[in-house]
Amino acid sequence: MASLSQKKCAPCHSQEGKFNQNQIKDYIELVPDWSLIDNHHIQRSYKFKNFADALTFVNKIGVIAEQEGHHPDIEFGWGKVKIILWTHSVNGLSENDFILAAKFNELN
Repeated sequence: MASLSQKKCAPCHSQEGKFNQNQIKDYIELVPDWSLIDNHHIQRSYKFKNFADALTFVNKIGVIAEQEGHHPDIEFGWGKVKIILWTHSVNGLSENDFILAAKFNELN
């Protein structure tokens, strides 16, 4: 199996692609430092030494999200960034969320 960070996000429609609890359990282990929240989304927080570094990181995330056509919720401020991932079209988690998480992990 190709590593998650080498995969491309694919469009999900309706409930197609929505992960069940077993799939979520398997995939969360593939993205270190990400937390599963309510079996619905995953999130990770990052710390930076200043606002400019946090903003630079957010911009890098934005480029990847645009390339993949899958967009996270991002919260950021001075020295901190929080990313929340879930697939809106399935109202839960899909492989796309874990692909992005893996790609974001490679930025550190």
